[in-house]
Amino acid sequence: MVFEARVDKFVAAMEKTNCDGVLVTNLTNVYYLTGFHGTAGTVFISGKRRLFLTDSRYTLIAKGVVKGFDIVETRDALTEIAKIIKEDGLKTIGFDGEIVSYNFYKTLETVFADYKLVAMTNFLENLRMIKDNSEIATIRQACAISDQAFLDVLDFIKPNETTEIQVANFLDFRMRELGAQGPSFEFIVASGERSAMPHGVASDKVIRSGESLTMDFGCYYNHYVSDMTRTIHIGQTTDEEHAIYDITLRSNQALIDAVKPGMTRVDYDKVARDIIVEAGYGDFFTHGIGHGIGLDIHEIPYFGKSQELVEVGMAITDEPGIYLDGKYGVRIEDDLVVTEEGCQVLTLAPKELIVL
Repeated sequence: MVFEARVDKFVAAMEKTNCDGVLVTNLTNVYYLTGFHGTAGTVFISGKRRLFLTDSRYTLIAKGVVKGFDIVETRDALTEIAKIIKEDGLKTIGFDGEIVSYNFYKTLETVFADYKLVAMTNFLENLRMIKDNSEIATIRQACAISDQAFLDVLDFIKPNETTEIQVANFLDFRMRELGAQGPSFEFIVASGERSAMPHGVASDKVIRSGESLTMDFGCYYNHYVSDMTRTIHIGQTTDEEHAIYDITLRSNQALIDAVKPGMTRVDYDKVARDIIVEAGYGDFFTHGIGHGIGLDIHEIPYFGKSQELVEVGMAITDEPGIYLDGKYGVRIEDDLVVTEEGCQVLTLAPKELIVL
């Protein structure tokens, strides 16, 4: 029923465009509409047709998973679609416009030479932006796995012995043990001066006593992602480190307290950024406040200067940071879902300053 509702939503949105039919080849979008997960799957939807095309490797899987579509076995999905719809009287066909190679587009022009082609950039991504209850429940479970892995890694880290890559590997394997399919991105594990790099991926550096350690990680659970960041300290901390951490945490919490449907996306960014700016560290918060999450680790909405609105059902991150080049950095990131009243925090791992 979940996938049928998504197809209904797709059709309703398609009817508001100039397209008579839409071709879906992005496999993430194919999964969103059908529940099919594999390396060969194409969807075509028009007023008359619901077509799912795959090759012989996946036919039996598709028959067990894909409901409400005519399943067609072929190794040339585009040509087969053109044959099937030849007498349907269609004039304009939309297609995924985000990840299309030049060669693929030229093939589209050849196969669908009798139709007007329209790139449907972010068409399905805009539908995916508002999560249904099943999606939110799945993301919540992905976050619970990440939360537990964070608690467990605290016991694993041994100052002056453990390397960043060992921490990254521990988080990966532990989340798999807890039910994850795998990591949702290449983890950022950065200690000491390296933690001033917002995207400092794990290295073979040993984590030393007296350093900060930033861990930005997440997992895939049933195709949906988690994405969280916690910064801890190893050994003694300075007054400045305490102050920087407190500013970052206040920024993170201020946004949790303020987020609500109807606020502009630029204000979503501004709420958190103002805390850091007012503390005198605005120049050291060098990235956006967050992004959407779901089937992909980075989805719309994005924030920054957008005047578009925050809406109920968005799953988004809240990730302020302060990065002092040559010294250290702090980032605290939570995953949120926007509700009628405000938001729910999905990442529940502790955020008070942890010193090992």
